[in-house]
Amino acid sequence: MRTRTLLALTGAVAALTLPAIAPASADDVAVLTTGGLGGTAVAVGDVLTAPLATGTAATLYSSATGTSGLSCTSSQFTATATDNPAAPGTATESLSAHTFASGSCTSNVIGVLGVTSITVNNVPYTTSVASDGTVTVTPASGSTIQTTAVLRTLLGSITCVYQAPSLTGTASNTDNSINFTSQHFTKTSGSSLCFANGYFTAKYAPVTDNGELVYVN
Repeated sequence: MRTRTLLALTGAVAALTLPAIAPASADDVAVLTTGGLGGTAVAVGDVLTAPLATGTAATLYSSATGTSGLSCTSSQFTATATDNPAAPGTATESLSAHTFASGSCTSNVIGVLGVTSITVNNVPYTTSVASDGTVTVTPASGSTIQTTAVLRTLLGSITCVYQAPSLTGTASNTDNSINFTSQHFTKTSGSSLCFANGYFTAKYAPVTDNGELVYVN
């Protein structure tokens, strides 16, 4: 009897001195979700799209603070989710298309009569979205981010090619947008009517997954 009493007392003391075990936590929240912050995780393989924000234009100007260059009022990107880990973390996507509707593009460069087309080359690009909202677009190894503009001039059609090693933007949950501001491109080929440097600015919103708004956690 004494032995059983001592064992019971020892067990009770041990139970009181052990730390309380926390209840099991809910499922981890993914970096990219739909339905709101902390919502449903964007699945790998989902296709995300975003047009230009209403009332804005995508511009490629000859200087970071100037207004001379190219401007398009219709543009869209399409990307496929390739990894969406728990937050905080970094989700990745494969950007398969970044288009500009040629009919929406204009130029105010002296000697340029109009814009025939603007084409983004060398896709797909890898796009990473971090929990702090940083968006980074990088090309495949050994490649570059490249944009080709075909312009109509007084002397005929010219082709201007611009390249950049990467692009950096910012994602915002306020309007489910991605902003790029004065991202620097360098002319790699083209006539003297092609400005030597291009600075790309655009706001894409809203970013959606099958019609559902995408949030960054």
